[in-house]
Parts: sequence; C-alpha cells; structure tokens
Amino acid sequence: MYKLLIADDHPLFREAIGRVIRDGFTDTEILETQDLDSTLALTQQHDDLDLILLDLNMPGMHGLSGLIQLRNEAPTIPVVIISAEEEKQVILQAVTYGAVGFITKSSPREQMTQAIAQILDGNIYLPSDIIRASGGAQRNSPRGEHTITTQQLETLTRKQLQVLEHMTRGESNKMIAYHLDIAETTVKAHVSAILRKLGVHNRVQAILSASDIDFSAYLRKH
Repeated sequence: MYKLLIADDHPLFREAIGRVIRDGFTDTEILETQDLDSTLALTQQHDDLDLILLDLNMPGMHGLSGLIQLRNEAPTIPVVIISAEEEKQVILQAVTYGAVGFITKSSPREQMTQAIAQILDGNIYLPSDIIRASGGAQRNSPRGEHTITTQQLETLTRKQLQVLEHMTRGESNKMIAYHLDIAETTVKAHVSAILRKLGVHNRVQAILSASDIDFSAYLRKH
C-alpha cells in the first residue's frame, strides 16, 4: 500500500490524477494540497509519504524555488514534478534540483501510470521524447552537470552503450533487462560500470549527460 500526495491547485486535475493512481495502484492512500505552504505542513505530519506529485505553478511555488524548498524541508520524501510545462531546460533543471522525475500533464493515462510505477520502483522517470529532442539546453544548467567526453564513451562496451541508451529513454532496470534480453542483475552491474567509466555519481547525472548522444554512431564502432 502506498501513500501519495497530490499537490496541485486545480481540483479537476487532482481528481483526474487521483483516478489514474487508484486505478493503477489499488489500496493507495491519496492526500491532497493546493499550495506550497499546506504541502510543507502536510509533509511534517506525514513523513511516511512514498511520493509527492508536485505542480510547478501552484500558489507559493515560484517555479523551481518551491521544489528546492520542499526538498530542503522534506529531504527523505521523493518528489516528482507533474506539470503542463514541456520545456527541456525546465525538466532538466527540476531533476538537477532533486526531483525523481517529471511527468507532463499531456501524457496519456497509461504513460502516467507507467511513470508513477517506475518512480515507486525506485527509478527516475523523464519524458524521453522531450529529453531526446535536439538541442543542448542542458549544457546551460545552473549546476553545470557533467559533460561526457568521446574518450569516456569509447571505454564503454557495446552492451554498456545499449544499456546507457535505454537509460536515457527513462527505462527502469527491469525494462532494460526485458528489452536487451539479459538478467536484471546484469543490468545493475552494467549501470555501475557505466557510472564509474563516465565519472558520474548517479543515474540522473548519466541520463542528463548522455541525452544528446548519437548512440547509433558509437554502436557502429563496436
């Protein structure tokens, strides 16, 4: 049983996403807030929340500032942004500021369910169609995230390149194992090797750093 908080100032959207959650995850307890202050107060009363679904534009948020404040005051509770925003730069910044994922409000119902399941399973979720879109906006991130060199990429084996490519699509280890027809434990081992070889600390850094890579070009070399 999960306990989730929907933090959004639009009652109709809270009702809609609540329905998606109840249909996809039976016996889930859902709490609701409609501004940042009530969200912060509720996290103090319910530190056992499994996930907060946070709207960027509700009262008190001031964009990503509200996310930063929430992460500072409730650092143990995972936060996924759920927003009408579809700017690549905003999505990447949200993740660098501590969100475990970003779900666009235009996502189909089934995709939302899969995204929430992936996050509850301990993985990151990013809208791959936006992240893989052309343009290097993430290089302007305020935290200046890691840039992968050609030399680092060339140290990866063919299988590790394939795993990294699937990671940039927002896939979980379980999904990658299925698509590449290998064991999930093997995927975990590959992910650890990838992080080490690329000189990044976690999966998010790897995904952000590799989002513009032309994997087909590197895979042809192997």
